[in-house]
Amino acid sequence: MMMSSSFSIFRVGISFIMMGIFYKSTVASLPELSPQKYFNTLQPGKASLAYFCQADSPSTSMFLEELNEAVRPLQDYGISVAKVNCVKEDTSRYCGKEKDLMKAYLFRGNILLREFPTDALFDVNAIVAHVLFALLFNEVKYIATLEDLQNIENALKGKVNIVFSYVRAIGTPEHRAVMEAAFVYGTTYQFVLTTEIALLESIGSEDIEYVHLYFFHCEQVLDLTQQCRRTLMQRPLTTLNIHLFIKTMKAPLLTEVAEDPRQVSTVHLELGLPLVFIVSRQATYEADRRTAEWVAWHLLGKAGVLLLLRDSLEVNIPQHANVVFKRAEKGVPVEFLVLHDIDLIISHVENNIHTEEIREDEDDDVEGPNMDIQDDEVAETVYRDRKRQLHLELTVELTEETFNATVMASDSIVLFYAGWQAVSMAFLQSYIDVAMRLKGTCTMLLTRVNCADWSDVCTKQNVTEFPVVKIYKEGENPVSYAGMLGTEDLLKFIQLNRISCPVNITSIQEAEEYLNGELYKDLISYSSVSVLGLFSSTMTTAKEDFTEACNYLKGYVITAIYSEEDVLILSNKYGATLPALLLVRHKEGKIESIPLSSTHVQDTVQIITNALLETFPEITVENLPTYLRLQKPLLILFSDGGINPQYEKAILTLVKQKLLDSLTPCWLNLKNTPVGRGILQAYFDPLPPLPLLVLVNVHSGGQVYAFPSDQAVTEQNLVLWLKKLEAGLENHITILPAEEWKPPLPAYDFLSMMDASTSEHLTREVPECMKETDGQENDKEQHEDKSATRKEPIETLRIKHWNRSNWYKEAEKSFRHDKEL
Repeated sequence: MMMSSSFSIFRVGISFIMMGIFYKSTVASLPELSPQKYFNTLQPGKASLAYFCQADSPSTSMFLEELNEAVRPLQDYGISVAKVNCVKEDTSRYCGKEKDLMKAYLFRGNILLREFPTDALFDVNAIVAHVLFALLFNEVKYIATLEDLQNIENALKGKVNIVFSYVRAIGTPEHRAVMEAAFVYGTTYQFVLTTEIALLESIGSEDIEYVHLYFFHCEQVLDLTQQCRRTLMQRPLTTLNIHLFIKTMKAPLLTEVAEDPRQVSTVHLELGLPLVFIVSRQATYEADRRTAEWVAWHLLGKAGVLLLLRDSLEVNIPQHANVVFKRAEKGVPVEFLVLHDIDLIISHVENNIHTEEIREDEDDDVEGPNMDIQDDEVAETVYRDRKRQLHLELTVELTEETFNATVMASDSIVLFYAGWQAVSMAFLQSYIDVAMRLKGTCTMLLTRVNCADWSDVCTKQNVTEFPVVKIYKEGENPVSYAGMLGTEDLLKFIQLNRISCPVNITSIQEAEEYLNGELYKDLISYSSVSVLGLFSSTMTTAKEDFTEACNYLKGYVITAIYSEEDVLILSNKYGATLPALLLVRHKEGKIESIPLSSTHVQDTVQIITNALLETFPEITVENLPTYLRLQKPLLILFSDGGINPQYEKAILTLVKQKLLDSLTPCWLNLKNTPVGRGILQAYFDPLPPLPLLVLVNVHSGGQVYAFPSDQAVTEQNLVLWLKKLEAGLENHITILPAEEWKPPLPAYDFLSMMDASTSEHLTREVPECMKETDGQENDKEQHEDKSATRKEPIETLRIKHWNRSNWYKEAEKSFRHDKEL
């Protein structure tokens, strides 16, 4: 039985001892005790959370911040919190060796229940979740296989209902929410928990990447061969939402009423859910009741369903109406509907449910934005691949003792990350993937530093946010990677850093080999454009500016310089007036000459950056910011697959004729970028057939225009349509809202981080400029450090915290990118 031990958290206390290091400024609110006094205060039935510290140990201030935040929620569960100061002569095992200080101990009274590594208690959610999980060992059963779930379900049929939940990992905010719900409802329902995504797949769940919570209706099942009905909670997994969901499960499935629907009120309205009345007549009562029960099961947790007896009703209802819909919002009139199909009833309700998410403010007195919202793909990657074995042996782990010696002895690539942080762990997977791709071929040593363990190393290297990759080469300034946090982009950056930037070409023959792609043919796949600067030997300033511009572009494009006495041979052959750039587009096999009327670094970088842009690109989430920076309206061709050759030819023809210079022509494949469907749904109602050509005036007015669907996309039709737009003769189909769709924190402004990787090339500031994670003024990372041992300004180490609330919002996946576009 689930209560066989008669355990009740209200009656039994725990002592949860955290082994760690004292940091005075972050634990001022914690009571301080000596070890002897602390152990003397422990009593059966009393809960206590204690932190043991030694004055001569290194600081773990961030862990103490999280522990300090856990004080109030733990006190709500009757668990007090204290800090215990250790002295050298103390013989307690909890004030012992350094390795013991990295553990946490869970007690009940003075009895040790369990040990935890402190890195598992990475934030307040993890602390609360782990404590409750250990205590509620009967109320919450952890399972790993479908057989385990079936055994529990069979054992509880006819006895008690089950609350089954899947969370991506132990210690997450969702896990805490489930534990807090079990704290309240654990004596009424059997809670079952899993982190096995395969188990979720086996019960037929959709969107298995997300957290799930099911209610298994087993109490009324008497036939052991019959499966318990299952109801999926649709809202995000928070403590409040689980509470509301369970309240709806406790409500009657179907209620019969014979009064005015306007006056009827149930628990569903109180919980913000609508009511659906199935209108019944005495002659069809049995059939109507079966229909109502069927609808009720399908709308369970979404709406309340009632059977309205028309014959007993004093208030008149329109004769044609067979369904009455009452919204939860006050003052909204009820709707009398004619819906003869069950699917139509369900569809109508689901399309009209008030979908605004009920947010839970668990820290009313904490100012500032939600600190736990992560990029959706980051969280998805970390938890989907949490059991993937990483080949860490392909990289060298550096410590405070080995860092300087390693990077000084050989050219090194260093990943600075934090082992407890979602973004870092997601990027670590990409870093290891790169190591596997480069195995046996890379001349540089791939290394890593866990800043959670070696914060001093990271601080000395001016690492102020995670993750960061730097390349250290003898005699050169360290180069920081500022691109996308993915395998392909990082691999490109590393590969292109194998060569100088620019490469010094010494002969006409070598220049020709460079231009035809033979000189660096193994790198052509990483750089669609190669650049060759042509200068006479006397153009010293111009050559210096070009070299500086190339340094800003290092790792992103192949560049070279030629300034020998016979440079005029090349300039005459390619029709270039010195100084000039030769741009080689390898895919198209074209060489374009561009005169450098201005040799200023910013102008040169801008020319090369623009050359990297495609003429008619496929828009993706990754490259959209690049094209938005052009500040032009977007002419987007939406397609559900590959692009129509006829449409592509028509648009490219107008591009060549320079008729689309004021626009950014592009196309979007909904199969490659599914968020595009959500964008179209924001533009059209209903969604018209594809392909579809749309002009979006993103930067001025927000108007959206649609090319007539009854016309073929030809050069002539497209020109006429654009002329009508210019003359103001076309009506827009919608206007994008003017409000900004900002990230919850600067640390999560991933689009700005992507901007930084390009905008850094357009300024004389150093490439290491990165956004600070705490929203304060940006600090520029110093590029002048000549070696790993050079003294640099010491900045406070800023780490993106996981704390205070839900950090993974399912709705973010579509709305974030929709709004940006």
